[in-house]
Amino acid sequence: MKSIHMLDAINEALHEELERDEKVFVIAEDVGEYGGVWNATRGLYEKFGAMRAMDTPISEAGFTGLCVGAAMAGLRPVTEIMYMDFITACMDQLVNQAAKADLMSGWQFTLPITIRTPYGIGTREAAQHSQTLEGWFCQTPGFKVICPSNAYDAKGLLKSAIRDDTPCIFMENRNLYYDKMDIPEEEYTVPLGKANIVEGGNDLTIVTYGIGVELCKKAMAKVPDASIELIDLRTIVPMDFETVLESVKKTGRILVVHEAASAFSVGSEIVRRVVEKGFDYLDAEPLVYGNMRTPAPFAGNLEDAIMMTPEGVEEKIRYLLTGIIK
Repeated sequence: MKSIHMLDAINEALHEELERDEKVFVIAEDVGEYGGVWNATRGLYEKFGAMRAMDTPISEAGFTGLCVGAAMAGLRPVTEIMYMDFITACMDQLVNQAAKADLMSGWQFTLPITIRTPYGIGTREAAQHSQTLEGWFCQTPGFKVICPSNAYDAKGLLKSAIRDDTPCIFMENRNLYYDKMDIPEEEYTVPLGKANIVEGGNDLTIVTYGIGVELCKKAMAKVPDASIELIDLRTIVPMDFETVLESVKKTGRILVVHEAASAFSVGSEIVRRVVEKGFDYLDAEPLVYGNMRTPAPFAGNLEDAIMMTPEGVEEKIRYLLTGIIK
């Protein structure tokens, strides 16, 4: 085992996959000689050359469209959208082309594209650099949506995404980039579509992903007498809903926590499924807790005011367990 940052785990995954398969290449802004704005692609240019670690002009539509064509021609492109907010500049290429070309071609094409994109709030970067937009792609047929919470999962899931024949939106919370954990020295992958039960419990189910895992752990530490089952989805689409439902069957209560706003969210969809498939299991109303549905302010005190917190999660936990609003 070795202790590694999540950012370094992502870099290792890219190195290993480019080494393993000559059809894999990386293309985006500054991912070549510069090594990436976040240093996620450092060393690729030196090891594999400019044709497999390729810098582009500032044109998300251009290089994402190139990835669609390259994938249809048999290559396996990996691209990076520097901030998830900038994915709006290539929505036609992704939503209307990448997500649909396999079906519209009668399965003559596969679209093995991996779109890596850092996201997250709390970095004082204002409304155009702080959004969490997984809901758009979860609602669009044709994508897999992946959101790791730690270095081990980031490496294993990214390798699985690159090998997958479906367009994958790979979301990386930049606030987790320098979190460390032990991962194996040898090669491994993490399967897409399989949740991780981080902690077992009998009183309450918490479902989350990405940075929500650490936030929920902090909240759970403040309620030590409660037996809480913490589920990290890891892959939002396809979702391991069976694990969620089995947990709710046992606990009778569910709280979904994610950085995106609660309204019209992944959490809303999970609650819909729980009510549809497991209404009789519930002993309390299912809840969703996320950020406030408003553009992120630049002012630090205002940004803090719209963000979910461990204290907010703790309040929801205590309410679901006792019925008392703090």
